[in-house]
Amino acid sequence: MKRTDGQDRSITAKWRPATQAIRGGTWRSEMGETSEALFLTSGYTYETAATVAARFAGEQDGMTYSRLQNPTVQMLEERIALLEGAQACRAQASGMAAMTTALLCQLSAGDHVVAAKAAFGSCRWLIDNLLPRFGIEGTTIHAGDRAAWESAIRPNTKVFFFETPANPTMDIVDLEFVCNLARAHGITTVVDNAFATSALQRPLDFGADVVAYSATKMMDGQGRVLAGAVCGSDEFINDKLLPFQRNTGPNCAPFNAWVVLKGLETLDLRIHKQSENALKVATFLEGRVPRVLYPFLPSHPQFEMARKQMKAGGPILSIVVDGERAQAHAILDALQLIDISNNIGDSRSLMCHPASSTHHGVGPETRADMGVGEGMLRLNVGLEDPEDVIADLDQALAKAGL
Repeated sequence: MKRTDGQDRSITAKWRPATQAIRGGTWRSEMGETSEALFLTSGYTYETAATVAARFAGEQDGMTYSRLQNPTVQMLEERIALLEGAQACRAQASGMAAMTTALLCQLSAGDHVVAAKAAFGSCRWLIDNLLPRFGIEGTTIHAGDRAAWESAIRPNTKVFFFETPANPTMDIVDLEFVCNLARAHGITTVVDNAFATSALQRPLDFGADVVAYSATKMMDGQGRVLAGAVCGSDEFINDKLLPFQRNTGPNCAPFNAWVVLKGLETLDLRIHKQSENALKVATFLEGRVPRVLYPFLPSHPQFEMARKQMKAGGPILSIVVDGERAQAHAILDALQLIDISNNIGDSRSLMCHPASSTHHGVGPETRADMGVGEGMLRLNVGLEDPEDVIADLDQALAKAGL
């Protein structure tokens, strides 16, 4: 395998994002293929025993085992790092593998984490249930409250962990403030950027240390595979994360990496079009339901902050109805075009009831603490004609008494 188009970091880093999304990180074999090759192999052979020893000792570049290196996976890692503006990236088996790895690789018993209350259900479960098993304390706060971040810091605080926009409340975190505060106290910021991706927001540009992803979502974009990624400095990825990943094995499969590589080629086009569609749908819904949560609606409490940090509002929004679970489920059951699904980032429009799906596992008290009520519905707006999505919502809302 060889790099193509003179690819070294000094060149590819100068390319604009649209070019990086197509060509960044590309390798070519002696066959000269134009599309990235898919290497379905678990191991590698060596010409001599000395070669094996040199590679395992880190004295010679080359592949040793697909839990450590795989050409297809490394192409994905290099491309994501370029798009994110990061020095390095390691692909993961799923989004939650990425979140878990990003936290556990740097935390030990006796450490403390400050996390946003509003989060994906499994991310909140990590803070409330998994980390305490290992003697790691967690404090959850309202992420929009600057004073709450400062007051939550302890001498043993090692990590700030949050999503922006948050799932499914669409809360926006002031990246510049929180990241600067963390840096002043020697705290590492871990940002879940899955709702925006680098196409709409690059947390590292605002001072974040680590960015974690569910590449299952917008990066794939068509609901095909599970994948995740963690981006950061060479020091963090190679010295902290890699030893953890090497010995625990939450690796991305080569086929999944190849699919995500193909998805990245259209990420910018898809997410901007879906954001445009989502704004149209959100604007319609404002006149039909009690509350709409979408970052690029002027009614969003952090509208100006969202516009400062993001290029567009993204494809996801939430609504809140007064009829609680019964009315929310009635809306879902009346849909004709939009699918009932707990996934997001898909090119198809999808809708779910978080309290009974994505956030069911955290329990009613935690859901209330997070702001996830029984009347909340989350909508991923796809690439269909937005007027058809609006028409479907219109009839479903009417059938549910709205």
